[in-house]
Amino acid sequence: MDGMFAVFAKFLRELIIANTRDGLAAARARGRVGGRKRKLGARQADLARLTYGEVDGTGKRKHTVQQIADELGVKRTTVYGYLITDAGHNKDRSR
Repeated sequence: MDGMFAVFAKFLRELIIANTRDGLAAARARGRVGGRKRKLGARQADLARLTYGEVDGTGKRKHTVQQIADELGVKRTTVYGYLITDAGHNKDRSR
């Protein structure tokens, strides 16, 4: 009896997976994309990278990540996410 329930549960799981994949494909065909919207636009991300790269005469950074985040109205982790993505250290978070 337990074997029948296991087979039925497996069938339902595969059915749900197939329906989900079909739904995502249909949404993509309509031009919809999933996921969270970006916090920074391309210009803001470039500005963050340029500002972070500025150094004074002694080689010390002119602006901290916190200062950049405050200026852009986001959290530090968001700025770090864009900086790390730019450096190529974190390929899974491509933006």
